[in-house]
Amino acid sequence: MSTATPSGHQPGTSAAEHLSPSFPARAPWGTANKLRAWQAEALEQYLETLPRDFLAAATPGAGKTTFALRIAAELRARRIVDRITVVAPTDHLKRQWADAAARAGIRLDPGFRNAHGRSARHYHGVAVTYAQVAMRPALHRELTLSGRTLVILDEVHHGGDTLSWGDAIREAFEPAEKRLSLTGTPFRSDTAPIPFVHYEPDAQGVRVSKTDYNYGYGRALADGVVRPVLFMVYAGHMRWRTKAGDEMEARLGEDNTKDITSSAWRTALEPSGEWIPAVLQAADRRLTEVRHGIPDAGGLVLATDQTVARAYAEILERLCGEKVTVVLSDDKEASERIEEFSAGTCRWMVAVRMVSEGVDVPRLAVGVYATSSATPLFFAQAIGRFVRARRRGETASVFLPNVPVLMALAGELERERDHALDRRSGDGDEDPGLEDGLLEAANREEKASDEAGEFTWQAVASDATFDRVVYDGTDFGTFAEPGSDEELDFIGLPGILEPEQVAELLRHRQARQARRASERRRETTEHESAAEPVALYRTLKEQRSLLNSLVGLWARHTGEPHSQVHAELRRVCGGPPVAQATVTQLQSRIELLRKRLASR
Repeated sequence: MSTATPSGHQPGTSAAEHLSPSFPARAPWGTANKLRAWQAEALEQYLETLPRDFLAAATPGAGKTTFALRIAAELRARRIVDRITVVAPTDHLKRQWADAAARAGIRLDPGFRNAHGRSARHYHGVAVTYAQVAMRPALHRELTLSGRTLVILDEVHHGGDTLSWGDAIREAFEPAEKRLSLTGTPFRSDTAPIPFVHYEPDAQGVRVSKTDYNYGYGRALADGVVRPVLFMVYAGHMRWRTKAGDEMEARLGEDNTKDITSSAWRTALEPSGEWIPAVLQAADRRLTEVRHGIPDAGGLVLATDQTVARAYAEILERLCGEKVTVVLSDDKEASERIEEFSAGTCRWMVAVRMVSEGVDVPRLAVGVYATSSATPLFFAQAIGRFVRARRRGETASVFLPNVPVLMALAGELERERDHALDRRSGDGDEDPGLEDGLLEAANREEKASDEAGEFTWQAVASDATFDRVVYDGTDFGTFAEPGSDEELDFIGLPGILEPEQVAELLRHRQARQARRASERRRETTEHESAAEPVALYRTLKEQRSLLNSLVGLWARHTGEPHSQVHAELRRVCGGPPVAQATVTQLQSRIELLRKRLASR
């Protein structure tokens, strides 16, 4: 081990000390030339024992790259390792790692290919993808044995993507001198073992992963390292035609079966309907507001596939009047497009998964979750694109469809998870929403129906209504029409707020929304006789939407199913089901719910 210099630093680590804690963009306040508290704490823990394997879990945006490269610099300076291999999920992330390493005085080759056979001598190591390693594990084992190697496994859960990948990662890096595994998201929802992760049985005998250092979203938010996230939730009425030719309808957010929820969600995401344009317009208005405090703030729409991604981009271009960056996974220029957007000031980018994990675009502050993916892993990765703070007070806003599984994930953003190798009894019985891939399965069924000459699934109509804001697991606000003052109360929140100010302002806006609604009801009553008659179907639609929104709010407060709340309202107020109820009967139920909510 080499000796320290008089200043107390290890030789060769000075470049790493000047690496931005949140590479690659501007560091948050006061941290440009020093490690964050969690990074220093984790580094100290690591250097105390210098373990062969170390698993660090840190929320997206916390600075895992900086932490890992500081360890690499320390190990090189102490002559413990002389070669570094970084394994990343994508080609784009390979280059991102190489750029970050250069700032730490470490030369990584992101252009290394398996066909090269060996790495060039003027590099300290290589940056490769998991897929590269899986294709030729024996080659990467030879590279590992060519020196005392530190292997950094970025987003290590990818090592369990397939059994062959896991075997390849083990074969290639088992001889490594040191292995540092990183993750920023909940571990896998399946039981595929992750290489070099240690598992221990819990109280129920279920083998769960053991993390050596954990820095979750809650701690990072308290430290001011990440932004608070406001989830802007939108509901709406959906109509679609099934492959059997039946026309169905449902509201997002109501108690529905999984297949009904899936179809309603799918209908909402159709660019030909009214839901997506209304939500994109609200998101664009939100971005405009955020830009008053963060002038270069950008927005990202996560789409399910390439076709709808292009359609979303066209809608946004009509709304904001400027070109929208579209990033597709099979586009050879995808990485360049991301980098160009990150360095620029354009308003919007639309992507299909490409920007869901690890990609750093720190100016992203507004997002639209318009994809069918519903696993905790993907959701956390997606939200992680918006939480990276560059200066104190920045907030993030993500627009979501009111789908039970997404609401559950938004409400438990701070939950820290371990990966379980075994299924607990009852696993899956309490799933609040959809299984990931349910919409993809529906698409496959539709294609099969086409071939069989049956009807095809078709979205018929959709509309959007503002439902509420979810912040820190708490709901604020209630039903509002798009473009109304009530909606603007929430999407017009300032973009620069301290976390404690966010909740306070949301409560204030919620109270103002309630006062406006009360005043509007009084004015309506006073001028009802003089007002121009409104078509009955419009009045019924508004009252049903308002009632459903209040029922949802009450259900969230009490934990009762929507159907049970509706049944209780009918018992107390009388009258038929909502679909057959008169305006007077609907208003009676609305008033009862408002009184109950006000008394809580």
